[in-house]
Amino acid sequence: MAASAGASRRHSTTGSRRSGELPGGGGARSHRPSYGRQLSSYSARSSQVSRSGSFTAAAQRVAGAFTSCFVPRVKVKTEEEEEVKSRGTECHVSIDSVGSGQEGRALTIADLSKATSNFSEKNIVKQGGSSTMYRGKLKDGSLIAVKCVRKLNGQYLTAELWRELETLQNMDHQNLARLLGFFERTNDSLIVLEYVSNGSLREHLDESCGNGLELAQRLNIAIDVAHAITYLHEFKENPIIHGGIRSSVVLLTDALAAKVTGFGLLGMAASASGSGTGSGSDATPAKGAAGYVDPEYLTTYQLTDKSDVYSFGVLLAELVTGRPPVERSRGGEARLTTKWALQKCRGGEAVVAMDPRMRRSPASVAAVERMLALAAQCVAAARKDRPTMRRCAEVLWAIRRDYHRREEPRCAAVSEERTDEWVLR
Repeated sequence: MAASAGASRRHSTTGSRRSGELPGGGGARSHRPSYGRQLSSYSARSSQVSRSGSFTAAAQRVAGAFTSCFVPRVKVKTEEEEEVKSRGTECHVSIDSVGSGQEGRALTIADLSKATSNFSEKNIVKQGGSSTMYRGKLKDGSLIAVKCVRKLNGQYLTAELWRELETLQNMDHQNLARLLGFFERTNDSLIVLEYVSNGSLREHLDESCGNGLELAQRLNIAIDVAHAITYLHEFKENPIIHGGIRSSVVLLTDALAAKVTGFGLLGMAASASGSGTGSGSDATPAKGAAGYVDPEYLTTYQLTDKSDVYSFGVLLAELVTGRPPVERSRGGEARLTTKWALQKCRGGEAVVAMDPRMRRSPASVAAVERMLALAAQCVAAARKDRPTMRRCAEVLWAIRRDYHRREEPRCAAVSEERTDEWVLR
């Protein structure tokens, strides 16, 4: 099934592609390096420490470290944390290097230093207040992203969170940017991730990257994101709430396939840097999330899977309009993009809400109307009235099928067959 999904990635005339399937289908990559699952010496020792709390709580603790954006707080070190600190300043992960044929070869900090030319400025991809992202190339030619997060208060990850790293490394879906490793040193933490080369969705919508996105490509991206978040919500070991869905954490490949990041380990780096504000469903939404935050969070201070659905609805409006959720340069109702777009749709003016860079046609306008109708359900005031992410994916598959049927009848048979196959699973 994964091969089929890959083979049908793009239509011959539109350049649109097929997304992977949801968990239980062919969503995982068919060709990828084989990574070891064992964190180094510390992981083995951490097994002696009792685990407290659920994985969902730990995953929430980790939502949003790429922005290093939580409000600092004073943290009292526990005996467990003192024990973690006393055990050493470097922790290694195991990884099978792509094409090396050396199973279980340990990726070391020396490897990362060499891959990034000793963390050279020329390899900086992004820089923030307390973190820097580097692009690196391993000995075998595979590309990685290394995020270096400075520790603000000399804090170390707890044994519980080290245990969670093993679970995060087991997560494998073609629409999630994969965690490859984590290293902890005296003054900083290093996160090793799959490198995604073609910028973020926000950059493409701003046209600071790429050549613009047509509706077929935006539908594909929406479906990719829906698949990724469904995978997290239905993860076999413990459901995971992303807690920070926004266009800047949706990265695009050269083929415009979407890969969602920021779903786990990144918040662990925030915790290590002393910038975390809480754990579990009490986690604070990330900086840069203005307009994406579930209104119920403001009263309950609890994030749920329906909080992710709300953020996804905002993302859908963003894909349709091309605008960020909040545009302070605009006045009146147009300042809040989602509210403005939904009002236009309800008034029969969905075409006005469409990104002016997209081609207009009866098929595209009809698809946009349905996308905005789904967005309206996602941002319903009450969480119980919002659909699940799996349902969002199903609706988007149907919208894409009907769009291609009207826009390009010769592609309809293939689109319908692919959609029916996924729904039955």
